[in-house]
Amino acid sequence: MNSPVDFAKMHGLGNDYVYVDGNQFPVDDAPALARWVSDRHVGVGSDGLIVVEPVSAGVDADVRMRMFNADGSEGMMCGNGIRCVAKFAVDRGLSDRNPLRVETRRGVLEVAWRRGGHDGTVCEATVDMGPPILACARIPAAIPGTSPASAVVDHPIDEAFWRGCGAPAGWQASCGLEPRMTLVSMGNPHAVLYCRAVSQVPLEHAGPFLERHAWFPERVNAHFVQVVGPGEVRMRTWERGSGATQACGTGASAVCVAGLVTGRTRSPLLAHLPGGDLHLSWDGGESGVQMAGPAVEVYEGKLDLGAWPGGGA
Repeated sequence: MNSPVDFAKMHGLGNDYVYVDGNQFPVDDAPALARWVSDRHVGVGSDGLIVVEPVSAGVDADVRMRMFNADGSEGMMCGNGIRCVAKFAVDRGLSDRNPLRVETRRGVLEVAWRRGGHDGTVCEATVDMGPPILACARIPAAIPGTSPASAVVDHPIDEAFWRGCGAPAGWQASCGLEPRMTLVSMGNPHAVLYCRAVSQVPLEHAGPFLERHAWFPERVNAHFVQVVGPGEVRMRTWERGSGATQACGTGASAVCVAGLVTGRTRSPLLAHLPGGDLHLSWDGGESGVQMAGPAVEVYEGKLDLGAWPGGGA
C-alpha cells in the first residue's frame, strides 16, 4: 500500500494513540508502523498505535481493537484506548450500538458511550473491564516460594529486591515506599506499590527496573500509588513497552482492585493520574471493574507512507 493512510490522533487523559481504520486501510506490519508513528520526533508522536478492524469470525462484537505499544509489542488491552475506540467507531459511523461491544485480546468488552460537547460527538465512556485476575501464574509472575495459584497481595519486598535499580540512594525513604507489592492482571500484568508521596518516586529508574524484573516473564506495568483518602488515590505509571504515560486505564483498574483486596481503599474510587481523573468501581469476586473517563480526538491527518522506513503498511 503506497497511498496515504487516514488516521486520527486521540487520547484518554493524555494517554495518546494513533488510530487507523483497518476496514479501509489494512495494516500488514502493525508493530513496525507503531514504532514509526509513535516517535515524537520523526512520527506523529504517541504511546502507540490502535487499529480498529472488522471482528473475527464467530465473535459477537461490533469492532475489533488491536493495540500496539510504542516499541511495537502488542498489548492485550488498553483502558484509555478502548474508550477512544468507541468514539472512533461511533463518530465515524462504524456502529451506533450502545453499549458498543469491542473485541480485544482480553475478550469482548462492553463500552457505554455518551455524546456531549458542541458538536454532538462521543465525549466519554464507561468500560466494563472484566474481572481481575489474581492468581500468580496467570499474572503472569514467577516469584520464588509463591504458589502459582495463590494471589500476590502485599507480598514483602526488601532492600535487596531493588539492588541494581539505579535510583539515588535512600529514594525509598524519600517517597515513603512501603516494602510490599500487590499483583493484578486486567488481561495485562500490573504491579501496584504504595508510598507516601508519588511525586518523589524516581519513576525513570524504578519503572524500567520493575518492568523487566526476573519475576515477570512477560514484563509488567508498574504503578506507584499514594492514598489520599478511602475513596481517592494519586498514581504514577510506567507502562511496559511505552514508558512513563499520562494515564493507564487498566492500571487504574488494577489499583482499584489492589486497594480493596489490601484494605487500603474502597469502591467507588477516584484516581488522579498525571493526565486527569478516572472513576472506578469493583464489587469484588468475579464482577467486572467499571472504569469511566473521557475520550478526546485531537486531530485527523494522513500518513505519508513514502516517509516510513518500513516502506508500506
